[in-house]
Amino acid sequence: MAPSVSSKMALLASLVLAGCGLVQDSDETVGWSANKLYQESRDAMNDGNYNKAIKYFEKLEARYPYGSYAQQAQLDVAYAYFKDNEPVQAVAACDRFIKLHPNHPNVDYAYYLKGLTNFNENTGLFAGLTSEDPAERDPKAARDSFEAFKELAVRFPASRYTPDAVARMKYLVTSLAHHEVSVARWYMRLGAYVAANNRAQYTLKTYPETPAIEEALAIVVGAYDGMNITDLRDDAKRVLETNYPRSVFLARGGRSEWRTLWN
Repeated sequence: MAPSVSSKMALLASLVLAGCGLVQDSDETVGWSANKLYQESRDAMNDGNYNKAIKYFEKLEARYPYGSYAQQAQLDVAYAYFKDNEPVQAVAACDRFIKLHPNHPNVDYAYYLKGLTNFNENTGLFAGLTSEDPAERDPKAARDSFEAFKELAVRFPASRYTPDAVARMKYLVTSLAHHEVSVARWYMRLGAYVAANNRAQYTLKTYPETPAIEEALAIVVGAYDGMNITDLRDDAKRVLETNYPRSVFLARGGRSEWRTLWN
């Protein structure tokens, strides 16, 4: 006699439940205390097994959402994501920790780790100039890194992470200025003088204390020369002469049209 539909359903349900039981039984962390979960998470991270550490930290927070272990797990999982080359998750974890625990004793580290994650993400942005259009390179990670480090320096000037953050901020400002000038230079080569002038002017206003200012001024001169706006060209040239009397651009500009210096 063929089994009834209800019998088949009952059998299927029992198999599903049995399967769930097998999955549950295979989880070695079942029954672990918060302390044991945390220690095992730290051990996995120290061994370089960041994926395992992340799973354990997440289990810890899910099972024991209250208390110091859960808070520390939220911060440690951000570091584990950082080490596991998962920058999006690392930044998200830092932001979550900052939002949930703005007065935590270690919140300064969350800002630092967020800045460091984005800092590492921008390393390819300024790695020399190629035929690639530099305007296509996205400096967002560098800017986000700078803002995180700035927040750390302003809110926690005495933090042990602040000196390194400030040093990295100086590097980022210089790099961002060079990026803007590289874009302006690219536009000069294309003969897009308005766009070149806009990027150079932005550099002058935004990054006035960086080495890129000299070329930015020269590009302003060249862009106005390309647009045949001679009065503004001569004004910009006087500023360049006053601030950089030995500029290589002045020497080169004296031998040819300014607009041609980046060809």
